[in-house]
Parts: sequence; structure tokens; C-alpha cells
Amino acid sequence: MEKIASFTIDHIRLKPGIYVSRKDQIGAETVTTFDIRMTSPNDEPVMNTAEVHTIEHLGATFLRNHAQWKDRVIYFGPMGCRTGFYLLLAGDLSSGDIVPLMEEMFAFMADFEGEVPGASPKDCGNYLDMNLNMARYLSWKFLNEVIHNISEERLVYPQ
Repeated sequence: MEKIASFTIDHIRLKPGIYVSRKDQIGAETVTTFDIRMTSPNDEPVMNTAEVHTIEHLGATFLRNHAQWKDRVIYFGPMGCRTGFYLLLAGDLSSGDIVPLMEEMFAFMADFEGEVPGASPKDCGNYLDMNLNMARYLSWKFLNEVIHNISEERLVYPQ
């Protein structure tokens, strides 16, 4: 079998950042998949499921309510390796195009207080697996260590 595109990225050299993972044509529309890499693969500890789950709920809620972007959001969810998230948006986009959106989203999550949206037995299949404090911390860390001073090497996959 042919190796899929995401397995061809050098995960040893990959740093936390915002990358275009792929672009797909669906009819006349382009769908851009972003790799929102929050931890350094195979180098830093992966995120635990509770904070990943919390970030998924907060991020999806933020994105699907964003005045400018909500109609372009197709999916936001975690990577199986627990080092980051995938964001699929309608449109032929670059990593730089979404830096302001990611800055808003991670600031929202870092500052979030109250009940996590959808964290109830009626709304979620594993509503008890949440950790808002760690989700806030990891969002703050990514915002301050990566997004606020993002460089080209954190916007384009390493060759």
C-alpha cells in the first residue's frame, strides 16, 4: 500500500506550529486540512485524553460560532497520537491565513471559565473525561510559545 501523506512528514524534525497538512478537491471546492501541532512529536509528553477532549469541545464550539469562519468549518478534532488537532476548512488556504483565527481560538480556550460546552451525559459520550485546567494551561502555552511569535519554520512542514 501507498504511504499516506501524513506519514511522510518527518516527525523527528516537526515542531509545534500551524501547518497545511493537505488540500483536497471536493467538486469545485478546495478543502484545506491544517495540522495544529501543539507538542513536539516523540520529544515532549503527549497530551492526556481529558485535556484533549476539553480542547476539542472548546475549540469546536469557538470555531462553529465564529462570525467570519463558522460557515467554512468542516471539522476540528484530535490527532490519534495526542500531539495536536486537525482543522478542516473550506477554501484554498495557507497556514498564515489562519494564524489570527488560531490566536483568537487559543486565547478563548486559555481564558475560558465555567462549564465546558457539551460536557453533559446528554450531549457527550464521555463527558466525565474533561480537564479544563490543563486545557487552559496547554492553550496558554501554545498561544505564548508558538502563536505569538510564529515563524516560517512553524508554518511550513520541515523538508
